[in-house]
Amino acid sequence: MKAKKPYHDMTPRELDAATRKFDQPLVIDESRSMCTSDRKRWQAAKKKRGRPKIGAGHCRISVSLERGLLKRATALAKQRGVSRSSLLAELLANELATK
Repeated sequence: MKAKKPYHDMTPRELDAATRKFDQPLVIDESRSMCTSDRKRWQAAKKKRGRPKIGAGHCRISVSLERGLLKRATALAKQRGVSRSSLLAELLANELATK
């Protein structure tokens, strides 16, 4: 199969012939319905990005902590290789589980 010439190397006449198909209006009747694999890809593309939903989702709250306690929590989270938010959620879940 012959390789296509890049648009920037074409003469004006060649470029006009190569891009003529883009002058036609989009005819919806010529399209087809999506097959199962296309529909799955379309649904995945439409999904909102962001954090994965865990449990019932998350709710952002504001908590006041003593600065020394916050530094210790940050150091522990860093030592465990988790976020401070994950650490606090884990500690709270463990405390609630013991009740």
